[in-house]
Amino acid sequence: MSAIFNFQSLLSVILLLICTCAYLRSFFPSIIDRNKTGLFGTFWKCARIGERKSPYVATCCVIMAFTILFLT
Repeated sequence: MSAIFNFQSLLSVILLLICTCAYLRSFFPSIIDRNKTGLFGTFWKCARIGERKSPYVATCCVIMAFTILFLT
């Protein structure tokens, strides 16, 4: 089933996108920061969410990992 139609998979994809963008911004800040609008602005916004809300994102990642490993 596609990640769009399965809510748990959609949450996993969104969390992975946020974590990946924040991680890449730590190594290549100029690439992420120059695209603040448009389609690539989504990556900048995800990186900002990952940086500013990192305890909440980390908690969500741990909860998602637990549910994927033990409840499905």
